[in-house]
Amino acid sequence: MSVSLHGNCLCGAVRIELTGAKDHIEICQCDMCRRWSGAFYTALEGDEVAITGEDAATVYRSSDWAERGFCSKCGSNLWFRFLPTGNRSFSAGLFDEAARLDIEKEIFADEAADWSRIRGDHPRLTGEEIIAEAKAAGFTFD
Repeated sequence: MSVSLHGNCLCGAVRIELTGAKDHIEICQCDMCRRWSGAFYTALEGDEVAITGEDAATVYRSSDWAERGFCSKCGSNLWFRFLPTGNRSFSAGLFDEAARLDIEKEIFADEAADWSRIRGDHPRLTGEEIIAEAKAAGFTFD
C-alpha cells in the first residue's frame, strides 16, 4: 500500500498521517502490550509520519528499550517506539482503513491470554524467538 492513511485518537486532539503505510499489521501479544491495550497491540507502520497535535501526546517509558505514546486528553493508545532504532509503530485502530488489512505476523504469541487467541494462518513467534532475532541483529537487553 503506497497511499497515505489518516487516523486520529478518540477525541481528535492527535491526528496522524501515515505515508507509505504497510499493507499488513503486526500483532504483539506480550504481557506489557496486553496491560497497555487491554488485549493485544495491533501495529501499523509506514515510511513517513506526520503528527498534528503531538503536544497532546504523553510518552511513557515502559522498559529500557521501549516507550509508548498516548493522548493525554482521551487516553487513546497512539504508538510504540523501539528505542534502539527509533522505529515507531502506530495503533492500527487509529486508522479506519486498517480494518481491512491482513496480519503479517503475531509476536510473543506464547504470552497471549487464552481469550485473545487469533485465528488465521500467519506466523506466530514466541518471545524467545523475537529476543533471539533482536540479539542476532545486535540489540542488547538489560
